[in-house]
Amino acid sequence: MDLTREPILIVGAGPVGLTLAWRLSVAGLPVRVFEAGPEIADQLRASTFHPPTLDLFDASGITETLIGKGRVTPTWQIRMHSTGERAEFDLAVLGDDTAHPYRLQCRQAELSRALAARLPDGTLRFNATVEAVSDDKSGVTLTVAGEPVRGSLVVGCDGARSVIREAIGATWDGTTYPENTILVTTRFPFQDHLEGLSGVNYIWKPGGTYSLLRLPDLWRVSLHPEAGQSPEEALSDASIRAQTRAVVPEAGDIDIVEKRIYRVHRRVASHYRQGRLFIAGDAAHLNSPKGGMGMNGGIHDAWCLADRLIGVADGADADSLDSYERIRRPIARDDILAQADANRARMNTTDPAERLAHLRSLQEIAADPEKARQFLLRSSMIEGLRRAEALA
Repeated sequence: MDLTREPILIVGAGPVGLTLAWRLSVAGLPVRVFEAGPEIADQLRASTFHPPTLDLFDASGITETLIGKGRVTPTWQIRMHSTGERAEFDLAVLGDDTAHPYRLQCRQAELSRALAARLPDGTLRFNATVEAVSDDKSGVTLTVAGEPVRGSLVVGCDGARSVIREAIGATWDGTTYPENTILVTTRFPFQDHLEGLSGVNYIWKPGGTYSLLRLPDLWRVSLHPEAGQSPEEALSDASIRAQTRAVVPEAGDIDIVEKRIYRVHRRVASHYRQGRLFIAGDAAHLNSPKGGMGMNGGIHDAWCLADRLIGVADGADADSLDSYERIRRPIARDDILAQADANRARMNTTDPAERLAHLRSLQEIAADPEKARQFLLRSSMIEGLRRAEALA
């Protein structure tokens, strides 16, 4: 398979597609990226970068750029709103496992911009909706805005409604959780009203949960609709402010910088490849955002696939590309989705006795350095990458 004569075509210019494009272009491979939107999307999406992801980007200087745009978060916690009791995890125990023993809270668009700036001129095309795709023995053809574009292969990094996933005939196995999630950003200083907050906080309140994640100049608040509320009612400024006052009465009418509502899924594609067509990131798997694993897992997909494509370009057998699915799909299924689902299930517990039992167990783990290290190796995705290396 010759990957040097015609470009590798990538659909989607989010963090996953741009990571793949950047790595391939650095290796000297021709790449073209097609994005349906008019620019790099800067919506309310992922904001957590885990240690191994920062390690991957470190040598390029991209990690340094992200740190300059984000907020280093050395601890995170699960807490009871009513009492302030908490289990707090300090990522310093991972000092021998990573060069970045912390979470970084930074908008995903900052990574996308840093990657796009490193691509050769003409690589990235906006307002380029992919309408169809086909492959044959010698290459692939995308139909973009009615025009054919020829390439050596195509990778769909085009999200939950992936055109490429549909083209490879993959089933979208899994479920959609019943609850909606409301994501809000505000400048309200929660740290002045809730004692002992970390930069990342998952909080049980009576009858429900909320989350607080701190960026350099904002807090991101995750809420859920009240019983009987329609999505439209739950997303109203009045409802958001009422929910905020319920947990911090002094909040008054908080400023709402951004807001969105979405459904949460637990899904993984039945396969990641057919011939010269591949999928990665949200096109291949979706999970609960609890724990911040979705974007990071997609970036790890891109890194793994890039390694194999570069190897084939350097003379490895094209059959080595089969290992991409063999490595990354089990990690998505058994690590990313399973961990995110466990995080969601724990936080969705409403029984006070069960919550207290969870909290006591987590406090015991956090207090023991070795138990905490093993727990954080999983939740920080280091263990998953190590498993992937073993599968490789």
